[in-house]
Amino acid sequence: MLVVGFPAGDLAANCYLVAAGPGRECVVVDPGEGAGDGVARALREHDLTPAAVLATHGHHDHVATAALLAGEHSVAVHIRQEDRHLLTDPAAGPGRRDPGTVITVTSPEPSAVELLREGPLEVAGLRIEVLHTPGHTPGSVIFGFRSEEGGRLALTGDTLFAGSVGRTDLPGGDPAALAESLRTTVLALPDDTVVLPGHGGSTTIGRERAGNPFLT
Repeated sequence: MLVVGFPAGDLAANCYLVAAGPGRECVVVDPGEGAGDGVARALREHDLTPAAVLATHGHHDHVATAALLAGEHSVAVHIRQEDRHLLTDPAAGPGRRDPGTVITVTSPEPSAVELLREGPLEVAGLRIEVLHTPGHTPGSVIFGFRSEEGGRLALTGDTLFAGSVGRTDLPGGDPAALAESLRTTVLALPDDTVVLPGHGGSTTIGRERAGNPFLT
């Protein structure tokens, strides 16, 4: 399995490209603000062709270039119904609500949108497990992958970070829902699962189970 990741935008949100190998189709996960050049570079360097754009949630720093990228490659944006409106209404998310300021920020409507459901998703020659983890946003998900060699990988968006978890004080945030997602979904993942979060560096479920204060 080939995984390419890089931070983009003012909030350094991680964008990932995942493929079965070089020269294959891939999924692009969380192409946010300023991610276009990094995606284009990764596609060239590894001879990849996007088959889908996947969103762990709908915040602008994770989906700002989703519609543009999907349109360029004639693919769909995959997102949960609960966060669907954030694709075209970034004012409903964080960082766009300044008192006394008229909201004028808009995002283009993707040419095609597929609504994610919990369970397996097969695309680009990959079997992706979609896990619904509400809390940071109502439509937050984790994307789980398993390599042919047996390795486990989880793209956790803003649900789980190294040493921390997602905020719940933003529009749509729910502390009780996040606590339930962490208890029933995140902690159910095997310890050897490599975690690639929406911000910051990688970790493992075992490391977080032992040392993350929000999980212990």
